[in-house]
Amino acid sequence: MEIRGFNLLSSDLSYELPTSVLQTPKDSLATEDATSAALVSGSSATRRIAIIALACSGVVFSCVACTNTESSPGLQADQSPSPTGMVWVPAGEFTMGWDGPEGRYDERPAHRVRVDGFWIDETEVTNAQFRSFVEATGYATTAEQTPVWDDLKAQLPPGTPKPDDSFFVPGSLVFTPPKGKVDLRDYTQWWTWMPGACWRCPNGPSSSIEGKGDLPVVHVSWDDARAYATWAGKRLPTEAEWERAARFGLDGQRFIWGDELEPNGQHMANIWQGEFPHANTKEDQFAGPAPVRSFPPSALGLYDMAGNIWEWTEDRFHPDAYSTRANGIPPGGCCVNPSGPTTAADPRNPYASDSRVQKGGSFLCNASYCESYRPSAKMAAPPDTGMSHLGFRCVSDASPPTPKE
Repeated sequence: MEIRGFNLLSSDLSYELPTSVLQTPKDSLATEDATSAALVSGSSATRRIAIIALACSGVVFSCVACTNTESSPGLQADQSPSPTGMVWVPAGEFTMGWDGPEGRYDERPAHRVRVDGFWIDETEVTNAQFRSFVEATGYATTAEQTPVWDDLKAQLPPGTPKPDDSFFVPGSLVFTPPKGKVDLRDYTQWWTWMPGACWRCPNGPSSSIEGKGDLPVVHVSWDDARAYATWAGKRLPTEAEWERAARFGLDGQRFIWGDELEPNGQHMANIWQGEFPHANTKEDQFAGPAPVRSFPPSALGLYDMAGNIWEWTEDRFHPDAYSTRANGIPPGGCCVNPSGPTTAADPRNPYASDSRVQKGGSFLCNASYCESYRPSAKMAAPPDTGMSHLGFRCVSDASPPTPKE
């Protein structure tokens, strides 16, 4: 087998998911979003696992009886100052997860959560912002580094042969639409391993981000995102913080703007229109990542919390995280500041020792294949994964805003 001209070393190292998890393409892990985990493209450890193998619990929280402390969205208008480019998310309680028919196994059960207040970036981190970080530090991203076999083989089935040395070159995975209909269970039909692809060259060596400073940075691993956040004096959000910010003011709604995908015919997010993965009608004007602020903001004033690109969070992924957490919640209670599982487990990457949650969906999400632009939806991948639809935004624990007098 091969992925767009790249010969696979093995075609029999697949991992079969339990039938309780793997169902139809729309509801299964074999979706566009699953490629964020199964087709890894980070540094030496795992970015070629899919190329080689094709997809080759403790939870920290406190559960208490809760009183609804939801703050009004209008509170924002009366507060100042704020860290540049950030929005204050007041402390409060919300329903995390989704029990509706669209919800996948890792979104269930819905449960009550309360988080403390925090600041969050108004937009996804842009190319211009990430360039400033690289120029100031000389940082080289995961996709710009040469892989090391000793790191890679630790996450592959025992006995996997070492590939030829020519295989070990920096690069990343780029979405490449096929010319016609393909088997939606075979995501190798629309992902191409691209030597030289990275945040500077998102579509390969011949591409550039010049003049695209306001697009979200992509091909950044969790490690890269964390390095940027540390440099900026910030951190990555927990999954609970991310979902709290996305849902603010519209708790229990299907989307971050309500229950209709296109209210009054308006496109609210950069997602896939048409037939995935070969025919994007671009009714929202974009076939790839859109400049930040291209679509209406959320009730809290945040942009692109749905669609555009997936966003890393701090949390590890575990399929039983929500059920474990919910089982510990007393009647009428909630979990306070959950920080996710202490250990990771991801059936999509069974040999990976770590897997981190991503939220928000991307420009590739389509209702015929997935609906991961919903705030409860998630994906996960090893920390050194990078792809052309994956980026991040940061949060800060800076002092709360002071009300105007």
